[in-house]
Amino acid sequence: MVFNIADSDHRTTKTEFPREIKKLDHVWIPLSDGSRLAATIWLPVDAETHPVPAILEYLPYRKDDFTAIRDSARHPYFAGHGYASIRVDIRGTGNSDGYLPDEYLKQEHDDALEVFDWIGQQSWATGDVGMIGKSWGGFNGLQIAARQHPALKAIISLCSTDDRYADDVHYRGGNILASDMLWWASTMFAYSARPQDPEVVGDSWKDNWLERLNTTPYVHEWMRHQTRDDYWKHGSINEDYSKVDIPVFTVSGWQDGYTDRVFRLLENLPYSKGLIGPWAHEFPEVAIPEPTIGFLQECLRWWDQWLKGIDTGVKDDPKLISWIQNSELPQVTYDERPGKWVVDESWPSAQVARSHYWLNAEGKLQQNPSDEQTVVVPSVQEHGMYAGVYCPFGEPGDLPADQRLENGKTVVFTTDPLEEGVDLLGEPTFHMKFTSDQPNALVAVKLCDKAPTGELTLISWGMLNLNHLQSHEHPEALEPGKVYEATVKLDALGQNIPAGHSLELSLAPTYWPQAWPSPEPVTLHVLTGEETTLALPIRTPRPEADASISFENPETAQVIDKEILRAEQRTRNVVHDTVTDTWQLQDYSDEGERRLLMNGIRHGSKNKNTFTIKSGDPLSANVRCEWELTVGREDWDTKLLTDSTMSSDATSFYLTNTMIALLNGEEIFRKTWEETIPRNYQ
Repeated sequence: MVFNIADSDHRTTKTEFPREIKKLDHVWIPLSDGSRLAATIWLPVDAETHPVPAILEYLPYRKDDFTAIRDSARHPYFAGHGYASIRVDIRGTGNSDGYLPDEYLKQEHDDALEVFDWIGQQSWATGDVGMIGKSWGGFNGLQIAARQHPALKAIISLCSTDDRYADDVHYRGGNILASDMLWWASTMFAYSARPQDPEVVGDSWKDNWLERLNTTPYVHEWMRHQTRDDYWKHGSINEDYSKVDIPVFTVSGWQDGYTDRVFRLLENLPYSKGLIGPWAHEFPEVAIPEPTIGFLQECLRWWDQWLKGIDTGVKDDPKLISWIQNSELPQVTYDERPGKWVVDESWPSAQVARSHYWLNAEGKLQQNPSDEQTVVVPSVQEHGMYAGVYCPFGEPGDLPADQRLENGKTVVFTTDPLEEGVDLLGEPTFHMKFTSDQPNALVAVKLCDKAPTGELTLISWGMLNLNHLQSHEHPEALEPGKVYEATVKLDALGQNIPAGHSLELSLAPTYWPQAWPSPEPVTLHVLTGEETTLALPIRTPRPEADASISFENPETAQVIDKEILRAEQRTRNVVHDTVTDTWQLQDYSDEGERRLLMNGIRHGSKNKNTFTIKSGDPLSANVRCEWELTVGREDWDTKLLTDSTMSSDATSFYLTNTMIALLNGEEIFRKTWEETIPRNYQ
């Protein structure tokens, strides 16, 4: 998690705005149960006499320290253009009262509705509200929109999802997302335990801190719900899209982990517009890779239209604007992804048609079916070590390495070199006939761009728990040897494949650490023929319409001053012990330490994640996540140390979480939670 904003020659820093602004620190929003939420508000100085609409960002990530840098770039910008821009710490986080027991609870939504009521009572407010947010704030924006409060007129939702089971950091294709399940749980285990600021809340901070330190790790609840039950349906707006009846601007990037939901929202929400760039999990005015855009200007067009009633032309914008990336050789970090903007007036788009490729037993991917033959797909447990992170934040080393390091551990099928280049836009799917030799199994499918010189760039992937063939709610054991059919959805993509390049499809019943391994080594037998096919979304270019799209250069407000106490550092190593045939992925991220000059708060974080597996032994899979978080100032120093592990045997998962808290260098809290949870077709 990175909340810093890197310097850039591509952005303009604005210091003068149409309306002079003021900042209100430590505003308390009272709730009906007697609790208070902590808010910071930026608004025009003349808002008392010339009231303004409000824009709310509602997050658990601490507005007065961890997100203060990024908040300063965005909220004053909106205020300077005639809005009250409000940043609220949700209940149990930052300086707000209480503790946070889990993600996206009904209580979180209920509190937001009370915030809307409170805004409507302020003399500086017109009563109309918009919500903006990335990731958590994008999730709860959609979820709160479904509550249909009359004050909420429009939202901007970035890097979020409409389906908490299908598209988040817990499960993927019905499989436990081993790369992120414990990592994100360990992140919130540490994040949610950070204390209030005694200078803001007074002496009660320490009692509240002890309450936060005692919060049960979220991973216990997440692992108890291994199927798409009511727990995950809560907060998943795809249960009833009709409840979101206001305009939605949905935004993502091809490196983000949440791009697929843009297409679903465009298809199912009548008042929606979509934007997809080359970006990681970040706001498009500060994201990498380039090109960044004037996203805050686009936000103003959206807000002016829906909150002020000014015709800015957004109603006439195309349904989807997306960036078709040029082919690039594989790199674990890109500073730039060359390509082109394209427009589609509707989604599904009349410009996109499905093109089919079939497998043959000789390893070819061809445009006509072959006779039915059997292809053996064995397990290699260490397959996936070079897959990159599930949801890149733009840190160095996030992306997949050359897949020649991986595809020797899979079964591959390759096209002949393309005679003409093609643009792909949308979601590939792979349908297969198969048998399994085990009752529990999964399949991972990868699609690569193969250069004439042999390099393999991963452009899309997906996986499916094969026990979820009927549904994600009611898994069933496979009957070994029985022929089944399965459809695997791969990540949506916007990608040009040039003439002379090939496409390479790879299949495997393992993908560590993205998927938690099946309890026994699995061999799949895939049957070629008419039914086993890869469907690709081929987009026909519209050069004149596509060339009409342009964006202003990115702008932000002045970022607050900070002192760098410790620089950022990232390492990501794959270690193979050839004696024991044990593989380990070691991912270390020191996000640095900074002191904010506005309030003197010093904050920093370090995170180490270790994913271990032994070749041939799926039950050796182990994840360990460690955090160190610091928050304090000269006379008040807090540190959190957490250590979380996850392992399994054939029938159960084993979770251990330890929390240690220090105040001014002395240990004041230590606790370990241990939990055993049965496997449910995982």
